[in-house]
Amino acid sequence: MKTHTLLMPLDMHLHLRDAVMLENVAPLTAYSFSGAIIMPNLVPPVTTLEDVKAYKKRIMAAVPNDFFEPYMTLFYKNYDKKFLESVVDEITAIKLYPAGITTNSEDGVSSFDIEEMRPTLEAMSELEIPLCVHGETDGFVMDREAEFMSIYELLATNFPNLKIIMEHITTKAAVDMLDKYENLYATITVHHLILTLDDVVGGMMMPHLFCKPIAKRPEDLDALLNVALEAHPKVMFGSDSAPHPQDKKEACGCAAGVFTAPIALQLLCEIFEQYGKLDNLQEFVSDNAQRIYGICPEFKEVTLEKRTFVVPETYGSVVPMYAGEAIAWAIESVD
Repeated sequence: MKTHTLLMPLDMHLHLRDAVMLENVAPLTAYSFSGAIIMPNLVPPVTTLEDVKAYKKRIMAAVPNDFFEPYMTLFYKNYDKKFLESVVDEITAIKLYPAGITTNSEDGVSSFDIEEMRPTLEAMSELEIPLCVHGETDGFVMDREAEFMSIYELLATNFPNLKIIMEHITTKAAVDMLDKYENLYATITVHHLILTLDDVVGGMMMPHLFCKPIAKRPEDLDALLNVALEAHPKVMFGSDSAPHPQDKKEACGCAAGVFTAPIALQLLCEIFEQYGKLDNLQEFVSDNAQRIYGICPEFKEVTLEKRTFVVPETYGSVVPMYAGEAIAWAIESVD
């Protein structure tokens, strides 16, 4: 049976939610990943040192038997340097959401006035705190990410020493930005390496494939695959695994988010093997992230086996991507 081993897999964009949902989903990531960048868009959002410490404590309580590091983030506000100095040792990044653009982002940035943002972003540059960005405007849904490229350019040129992560990119336009600015990086999800909009709404609406940013065109998928499969040094895996209760997904006003945490590594093996690029998966799922963020994750060796695995219909109250379907790889062991 064919196997493939990954060392210290990292998920550089993860939603764990809180309370019962946190207790349900956190162990699923902690089992197979050494660490993850934890998104701060709770209700209310994570904006203080006390919030960070308390949320990390709740995460660790949910995964007491796993070697797993939650890399904590703050929800972006115009923080002053003194405050950032007080939290720099407790966080790995700060996450910026445009106001109202996705789940629990109502308190996000409503105006990208560079001068208003300058004190915070200059302090982040000096303290070497990366800025993670959900890069979408409020324009036509298929154009939102491409329209945001001008804001990335504004940020990259005004703050050349600020490490900026374009989160969960979905377009060729974002891929093209990677080599234009030295301080721009990106995460890519597993579902955006598989789906186009046609998979989501081309036939019956598929609520468990609906996410923001929405899956795009075939040419965008091709561009994402190209940089991921080659393990471009400025891209890394970030699942954007976003759990919602089944009744919130299979409902009018379907919640945005694809839940992939328990099957992400298996799907990545399938994709990279399909294109003859399995040797590049280690860089995409760990090595690049370690270098970009300057982190040293908990040791974990994950061995995957090429054998049929039927995805469970649910994990607690959450329906995963490909629920009830067979995928080609399974996790054999974690050491």
